[in-house]
Amino acid sequence: MTQFPKYLTTYPNMDHQLPFHISLNRLANGYPAHRHDFLEFSYVLEGSGAESVNGIRHPMVPGTFTFVLPDQVHELFTDPGSTLVLYNCNFSMDLLLDSPRTERWFRTLLEDREGLAPFSQIDGIEQEQLLQHIRNMHQEYAGHAHGHEVLLKAMLTELLVRFDRSRRSFPETGIQTAAAAPAAGTAGPIIQYIRINYQNENLMLSDLSARFSISPSRISEVIKEATGQTFVQYLNDVRLRYACGLLLSTTMSIAQIAAEVGFGSYKTFSRVFRERKGAVPSQYRKLKRLP
Repeated sequence: MTQFPKYLTTYPNMDHQLPFHISLNRLANGYPAHRHDFLEFSYVLEGSGAESVNGIRHPMVPGTFTFVLPDQVHELFTDPGSTLVLYNCNFSMDLLLDSPRTERWFRTLLEDREGLAPFSQIDGIEQEQLLQHIRNMHQEYAGHAHGHEVLLKAMLTELLVRFDRSRRSFPETGIQTAAAAPAAGTAGPIIQYIRINYQNENLMLSDLSARFSISPSRISEVIKEATGQTFVQYLNDVRLRYACGLLLSTTMSIAQIAAEVGFGSYKTFSRVFRERKGAVPSQYRKLKRLP
């Protein structure tokens, strides 16, 4: 079986009403290849190096903004004698799926049907503006002032729109295509499809097989190799991640949330939730919800 890099499933604040965390980091020796089931962006302030995202290698210098989708294998390299100083931000997909207009745009960003570069090099005045924007986000996150959840979501949306515009006009120079693991290349679109269509309670291996023209048994193997889980286990985990966000950020009933995230049965939702989280949904809401 193909061996994949370390799979990360947690980050600070992931179980709070605002599943968002931003930090400033220093990397003297890069960062090993890894994947995760959440979104991440990084922005370089100082130093030099490179990053590989699903086998596509690009430079990392001041002004480099990188946006990594869930399950993409990525690794950072620091040039000899240098230290990469960069902001890293981890956040849940459901942060930007709370309004129809934002959701439509955000889904195009996640699906990435145009095969756009996962990074952009920001220069000149725009570099200073973007850096100040990210610094403001960092300060807002640390401050916990009244309404900071709303403001951070708006700031994050603006940042990703500006990044998407930039990479559409950025000439793809300095990009080196490395040999990516074949299974990883196969898994990426399948995993993304599950993440985008998890709300369909009838989503099955046969649907994935028909869409990707791969046998159900091979689809199952690819998902297992990429995530370490069966199709059903992985789908349930995706659904539970969004269910947790709804439990903590809305007043929706448990039954409404179960239906919203794709569970056809309230009873099944409660059972799976208790098995994975150690508490029934109502208990989880009381324990984790911020005052």
